[in-house]
Amino acid sequence: MNTLKAEKRDMNIKAKRLRREGFVTGNLFGRQITESVPLKIPQKEAERLLKKSKKGSQVMLEVDGQTYDALIKEMDYDSMKNQILEVDFQALVKGEKVHSVAEVVLKNHEKVAGVVEQLLQEISYKALPEDLVETVEIDAGELHVGDTIKVKDLAIASNEKLDLLTDREAAVVTVFEAHNGGVPEDAPAAEEETKE
Repeated sequence: MNTLKAEKRDMNIKAKRLRREGFVTGNLFGRQITESVPLKIPQKEAERLLKKSKKGSQVMLEVDGQTYDALIKEMDYDSMKNQILEVDFQALVKGEKVHSVAEVVLKNHEKVAGVVEQLLQEISYKALPEDLVETVEIDAGELHVGDTIKVKDLAIASNEKLDLLTDREAAVVTVFEAHNGGVPEDAPAAEEETKE
């Protein structure tokens, strides 16, 4: 499990200033923490962590010498600046189920004859800390035009240690026929409207 070092943040110092100084802000909360703990994390540490972890990942969070088994709950990312702004963590409690998400990862979609559309990016569930799932991999290589994979078709749906919160009938991936040329028939009309 990845470890991340953080410090308690002085709330008198604005987040913008901390970011300029090379920190990512964040919060740690949980049932056994009376008040949420504002954090500051060195930008390099946060980037190193997020190369391996994502929303729904479990990490060991060290805050001023104390270690927490924590879950990455939310992540605020500025894609224009390619920069992490804020990360929120939930301290996990042994023996208590927590709400989390597993990221859907599509593999071999380039082998499919049609167009593969991913309709769900993540699957929501509840589980004990030791049963958390970070990713759900789908091998799209065997799919054909007209195929649809639903949540109930995935291994995560038959995992008895998880309480699935996403609808089992929800479509995750569907394959449809590729139209030649790739330009919809109404595209030229839309272009004319923009000129006016």
